[in-house]
This record gives sequence, structure tokens and C-alpha cells, in this order.
Amino acid sequence: QAQLVESGGGLVQSGGSLRLSCAASGLTLSNYGMGWFRQRPGADRPEREFVASDSKGGRDHYYTDSVKGRFTVSRDHDKQKVYLEMNDLKPEDTAIYCCAARVFGVAFSVRDYNYWGRGTQVTVSS
Repeated sequence: QAQLVESGGGLVQSGGSLRLSCAASGLTLSNYGMGWFRQRPGADRPEREFVASDSKGGRDHYYTDSVKGRFTVSRDHDKQKVYLEMNDLKPEDTAIYCCAARVFGVAFSVRDYNYWGRGTQVTVSS
């Protein structure tokens, strides 16, 4: 059974950096496109917001506008891991970050992802 487990979250000051990891098991990472989504606090927020993703195999990368230039997606097929490097963090980046795997479909849509991790909390203090 496919499983995704995130790690690397924590508390960081504004302007700081974190690297999130997503360990994949029960699937061959190179056969999937991977995505990162976040759930930010607040009743007016969508349940899961697209943050970043890559194409199947990891060649192409996509980012939501608010993180472009600050966040980077990468992967290591040998380790079966995907990473989200986050720099210049801002308080509005505070959220639970989840990784997800998709076989087909658009990189930005929650509905196209087949497997999800439970998430890791990132808190950015001002």
C-alpha cells in the first residue's frame, strides 16, 4: 500500500528557512508526479491550497505565485524522497504542508492526486 510521510516542519522566524521531506513507500516515485499543498488557518481559507509540484519523473516544476523564487521542489529517486526547500519564510506561510502523488492529470488540482501524506506543521513567527 502506498504511503507518504512528511517531516521537517517546525517553528521558524520570519526570513528563515526549512526543508520539508516526503518519504514515499509502496510506490515507485519515478512513475508519479508529486505535489505539495498546504492548509492555512482561517475559516476563509480553502481546505488545501496548491503550493508546488513537479511533472512525472520530476523534470518540470510548478509553483503558486506567492512562493515563486522562495520555494524549490526536488526529488531523490534512490531515496524515494521528495523535498520542498522553503526560504525567506513569511508568517503567511504558516500552515500544515502535505505532499501528494498523482499518476495523471493537472499538477495544481487536489482532485488529480491519488495518495496523500498526513502533513507536517510549519509555523513562521513574525
